[in-house]
Amino acid sequence: MLRYLIEHPGRLVTRDELRQAVWPDTYGSERAPKQCIRELRDVLGDDVAAPRFIETIARRGYRFIGQLSSQLSVASYQQADWGTRSPAASLRPQLPIPTLVGREAELTQLHNALAQALGGERQVVFVTGEPGIGKTTVVDAFIAGLTARPGLWIGQGQCVEHYGAGEPYQPMLEALGRLGHREAGGERLIELLGRYAPTWLAQMPALVGEAELEALQRKVQGATQERMLREMAEALEVLTAERLLVLWLEDLQWSDAATLDLLAAVAQRREPARLLLIGTYRPVEVIVHSHPLKRIKQELHQHRQCQELPLTGLSEGAVAEYLATGFAASPFPPALVRLLHQRTEGNPFFLVTLMDEWVAHGVIRQTEGQWALQGAVSDLAMTVPESIRQMIEQQSDQLSLPEQQVLEAASVAGIEFSAAAAAAGIEAEVGSVEEWCEGLARRQLFLRSTGVSEWPDATVAARYGFLHALQQQMWYERVPAGRRSTLHRRIGEREAQAYGERAGEIAAELAVHFERGRDYRRAVSYLEQAAQNATQRCAYREAVSHLSKGLALLKTLPDTPERIQHELRLHLTLGAPLMASQGWAAPEVGASYAQARVLCQQVGEPPELFPVLYGLWLFYTVRAE
Repeated sequence: MLRYLIEHPGRLVTRDELRQAVWPDTYGSERAPKQCIRELRDVLGDDVAAPRFIETIARRGYRFIGQLSSQLSVASYQQADWGTRSPAASLRPQLPIPTLVGREAELTQLHNALAQALGGERQVVFVTGEPGIGKTTVVDAFIAGLTARPGLWIGQGQCVEHYGAGEPYQPMLEALGRLGHREAGGERLIELLGRYAPTWLAQMPALVGEAELEALQRKVQGATQERMLREMAEALEVLTAERLLVLWLEDLQWSDAATLDLLAAVAQRREPARLLLIGTYRPVEVIVHSHPLKRIKQELHQHRQCQELPLTGLSEGAVAEYLATGFAASPFPPALVRLLHQRTEGNPFFLVTLMDEWVAHGVIRQTEGQWALQGAVSDLAMTVPESIRQMIEQQSDQLSLPEQQVLEAASVAGIEFSAAAAAAGIEAEVGSVEEWCEGLARRQLFLRSTGVSEWPDATVAARYGFLHALQQQMWYERVPAGRRSTLHRRIGEREAQAYGERAGEIAAELAVHFERGRDYRRAVSYLEQAAQNATQRCAYREAVSHLSKGLALLKTLPDTPERIQHELRLHLTLGAPLMASQGWAAPEVGASYAQARVLCQQVGEPPELFPVLYGLWLFYTVRAE
C-alpha cells in the first residue's frame, strides 16, 4: 500500500482504488485499507492530526504528502518498532511507558548467555514464571536491544494452547518461516535449508516454488524422525557458522512432543554453534499436567546443557521505581507503593493493568505535567481487586453487550484471531466486529491490533490479539458450556469453508473446534487428517494421539456401517505410527491390527483386509510367534 501511495504522490487515492490495487479479485473487509494506513502511521511515526507523510481525506481516501529522496532508507524501515502503537490512537488517558524495572539481573543473565553463544558455545535458557510475571516482557526487552546488531538472525515461534500439542514442530516451523520471509538474508536461509535440511523445507511450501516443492517431496520420501532431528541440528550449526541465531519459543507448556525432542537434540550436541535458544513456560502447568517438558528440562539441567531463569514478583523497591520512572516528577505517598506491592504481590501485569484502570477512571490524574492521586490511600485500599481474575472481571463488567460477545467469540478463536472468525461465532457482520474490536484496541482493553488476515477463499479481515494470554484464558472460562460449544462449531464451520480443499493445512485446529463443538463426526475426519500431517513430519507420537482420540470419539456415534468402516481405517492407519514410536512388537501394535481384523470380518472382505493381515504378520514375526 505504501508503494502504491508513493507511486502517486500528491494525488487523492480513493479507498476503492486502494482495495483494487492491493487486493485484486478478493472480497471481505472494507476496512482493510484503513487498518493498513493505521499500521503505516505507527511505523512512520505519523500523526493523523498533523500528518507528515499520509494525509486522510475524510470519507474519500488518502494522499501521500511526504518528501521523497532519490534513495529510500532501508535501515530506517528495518529498525522500526513494529510493536509500538501511537498514543494518538488511543481514546484512553495514556499511561507513560517506563523502561523495564526490577529485571536487571535477568537481562544481565541473558546477555551473558548471548556472549557465550557468540563464542560458539550453544546456549539454552528457560525463562519461567507464573502468568503475568513478565516472561514475554523480559525477552522482548532483551530482543529489542539486539535488533540494531548486524549479522544476526532472530526467530520467534509461538505454541498455541488449543491445538499446539497436535501440530508437530509448529513453533519451529513458524520461526523459520518468519526468518525466510522477513529477515535480511532470508534467501540464504532457504538455500541452506534446501541443502542441509530438505525434510524441513518440504514442510514450508510458502518459502519455495511449486516445482521446487515437488522435487523436495520426492527427495525426502521415506524420511524418519531421526533424520529430521539430525538434519535440523546440522543445519543450525551451518547457519550459525555464518550468523548468530537467537531462537525464541514461547509458551512451551503447550508445545508438542516433537518440538521438545528437537530442543533436546539441539541442546545435547557438542559441536560449536553460535546459537541462543530461549524458551518460556509456566512451571505449574508443566508439573500439574505431567508435560514431557519437565523430564527434558531436568535431564538437560542435570548435564549442564541448559539454564533456568525463574521470574518472581517485583520487590517493593521495584514497584517504587516503576512509579518513579513511569510517572516522572510525580511523587506518590509511600503508602501507595506498599498497597500496590501487597495487593499485586509484585505481579507486573496486575500492577500495570491496575494503574491503567486508575488513570482511566480518574483515580490518578495528570495536571500541569504532574500525576497526582485523587483521595486518600486508605480509601483506595477498599476498592483494590484481590487478584488479577477479579481485576479482569471488573474490566469486563464495564463493556457493552456486543463487546462482551465479541471477546467471548475471540477467546474461542484463539489468542490471535481474525475478525472474520469472531464474526462467524456471533453471526455478525465482519465490519461490525472490526468496529467493536478496534474500539477495544484503542481503549487498550483486552485487545491489540496485529494486522490483516487473508483466507484462501479471499476473505480479508482485520486481525487482533489479546494483550495477555491470561485475559484470553479468563474470557474463555467465562463462556457457558453450551454457548462455548456453539461458538466452536460456528468458527470451525466458517474456517473449514474458507480453506476449502486446503482445510487439511489447519486440520488440528479444526479438529479442536469440532470436538469442542460436539460435531464428533467432523472432528474424527480432521483428527485423521491431522494424524496424516503428523506422520508426514515423522511425528509419530502426535499421530498416535490424534488417531487414539479419533477412535474414542467414534464410540459416541451410532453403530452404523459407515462408522465401522471409519473405525477400520483409523485402526489400520494407527499401526504404522505405533510401530515407529513404540516398536514393531509392542502389544499396542498387535491390539490395533487385531481389532482391525475383527472389523474386517464385520464389513465382509474389504480391500483393507490384506494390509491388516500384513501388519499382523509383521507383529507376530518380530515377536517370534
